[in-house]
Formats: sequence, C-alpha cells, structure tokens
Amino acid sequence: MSTGRIQFAEQDGTFVLKFVGEVRLTLCSALDATIERIFTSMNFSTVVIDLTETRSIDSTTLGLLAKLSILSRQKAGLLPTVVTTHEDITRLLQSMGFDQVFNIVGRPIPRPETLSDLPSQDQCEDVVKAKVLEAHKILMGLNDSNREAFRDLVNALEHR
Repeated sequence: MSTGRIQFAEQDGTFVLKFVGEVRLTLCSALDATIERIFTSMNFSTVVIDLTETRSIDSTTLGLLAKLSILSRQKAGLLPTVVTTHEDITRLLQSMGFDQVFNIVGRPIPRPETLSDLPSQDQCEDVVKAKVLEAHKILMGLNDSNREAFRDLVNALEHR
C-alpha cells in the first residue's frame, strides 16, 4: 500500500498539487482525473507541483506530470512550475528531461492555506494499465534515454 498522498488546492487560477511521501501508481487515477479537471477549468492560469515533502515518485506519476506539462503548454502556452528541495528528486527530474518541460524551482514557495487530499479512486485493471501505458509513452517522448529505459515496459503493456 502506498504511504503517499496528493493534495490539491486552487486559488485565483493557480492550481497547486502537493505530493507527500511515496507517490505511486495507486494515486494515478485520482491525479489523472485532477489533471483533466484543471484543464477544463475556465479560470486556469498556472500549475505548481510541490515536491518538497516527496520521498519517492514512480515513473507512472512522472509520466502524468509530463502530460500535465504538455496540456499546460497547449492550453495556456506556459510551463508549469515544479518545486523540489531534495537533491535526489531534483536529479531524477533532470534525468527524465523535466528541466525542458517544467520550470524547476529549488526553494519552497508560498502555497494556499487549504490543501485537500485527492479522493482515492478504484479503477479496474484495464483502466490502470491504460494510464500506465499512456504515462510511459509520454515519458519516452521526452528524450532518448527515457525511450530506451521504458521501451520494454511499453512493449510488454501493449502486448498483454
């Protein structure tokens, strides 16, 4: 069971997602639904991803964050901001090519007073598999090393 959670707040068109603890696949359905909600909002202006309390983050979650960046560029013409104060998380983001699709900030920034946990969502295995596949295809599109790293996983998921 994941010991992580994702919190969410919106204030004057700024959407904040705060990842706490070990953020894994079990939170991806709720994250994906929230990403869809953000970009259908009429008052969207920017997204901030707060990773200052993140201990670990899996590749599916990273793929969904890359999706968030792509949608942000398409809908608002801007790169979302990722806040990370942990060297290992920052290194992971850079190795995945996130410095090209996010503004990465190395110090905490003010955030809304009220953050609420995303609700858990039970999804059937096929829906989860589709989200994992989509997330990893997005990661593969960021750079050559990701393409190499996730090729076998994507092939396995596509042929299951």
